[in-house]
Amino acid sequence: MTLIRNLEPHELDASMTLSEFAFQYRVPTDEREARLAAMKPHQQWGAFVDGVLAAKYTLLDFETWIHGVKFAMGGLAGVATWPDYRRQGLVAKLLVHSLETMRANGQTVSFLHPFSFPFYRKFGWEYYTDTKKYDIPVAKLPPAPPETSRVRRVANDGALLDPTYAAYASRYSGTLVRSEEWWRERIFHRSQETTAAYTDASGTMQGYVCYEVKDRTLAVSELVALSEEARRALFGYLRNHDSMAETLTLSAPADDPLAFLLPDPRVKQELVPYFMARVVDAAAFVAAMPFVAGAGATVRLRVSDAHAPWNDGAWTLAVDDAGRGTLAPDESGAADGGALQCGIAAFTAMTIGARRPGFLHAAGLLQGPADAVEALERVLPARQTYLADFF
Repeated sequence: MTLIRNLEPHELDASMTLSEFAFQYRVPTDEREARLAAMKPHQQWGAFVDGVLAAKYTLLDFETWIHGVKFAMGGLAGVATWPDYRRQGLVAKLLVHSLETMRANGQTVSFLHPFSFPFYRKFGWEYYTDTKKYDIPVAKLPPAPPETSRVRRVANDGALLDPTYAAYASRYSGTLVRSEEWWRERIFHRSQETTAAYTDASGTMQGYVCYEVKDRTLAVSELVALSEEARRALFGYLRNHDSMAETLTLSAPADDPLAFLLPDPRVKQELVPYFMARVVDAAAFVAAMPFVAGAGATVRLRVSDAHAPWNDGAWTLAVDDAGRGTLAPDESGAADGGALQCGIAAFTAMTIGARRPGFLHAAGLLQGPADAVEALERVLPARQTYLADFF
């Protein structure tokens, strides 16, 4: 008999042991009690077979920016099974359970970092963002411009940096809304890092950089710039570390233009598929989403979702001139040739902004009449996806 339920406090150690085995790491003995104390039982779920913890997952409570609006998001992490219980459908049951739980929580979208993209695609999650990794000789950075004089080291203080981060993160789709706890426990747990900020002539922070210098490498964990002036100033500041470091490493959004802006653009760049996303509740997601104003349209859409039956079916997407959308059941069943058809993964990709409807149509992942695809192109906003965090 299989039972899925929240873990009890005394079961958290067994869950951590399963994570250590599945993800091949060890929590240092002197850190174990603190790690266990930080685990929230209401976020920990287990599949018990005859009373034994066989598989588990963690469901984290987040908010994310999508097209400039905050959405409640369920972060799925730590999905693991003991080998003697694998290939018995336990993870499938846990993933369906997570979707039901997120829907009940009002979390209309879910993110995860996959061990396997093909595996999670089977359950409706879709690859939504890349990270661009740079490896740049410090000597290739431009000399420090005059603006660099306005860069100063500051405290590792989330309350100080968050307004600048939030202004930056809201420009993208799929970024995290950071809580005070997240800043403290996940960003600034890196105690060896230095933070420096750029302020404009009015004294307003327009950017910051968090970094560490070690073994002749200038490792930047985060660089946020709200203006070109701030970007130049921060890179000028980093250039001033040339006596200490030979190489700069940095992760950035997929559309980051740094190489173009360097005097010599021949630097190492790697585009790495990063996180996956999934719409949990299609109708609720559409109701909260800002569509393009002044481009009203009505589109019939057949969505397939084998693991969240409340999404599976025929729908009418109606967007008014103010950019408000609704997704209502289509009583006609969308059975004729006038309806578009897609799976929940493609629906997620085009609504969150990872791929345009035209691309999905050309790839065969969105099927149906071209005029309906063009209508979606008009009403769906375009915004680069990005995630600077990890969980």
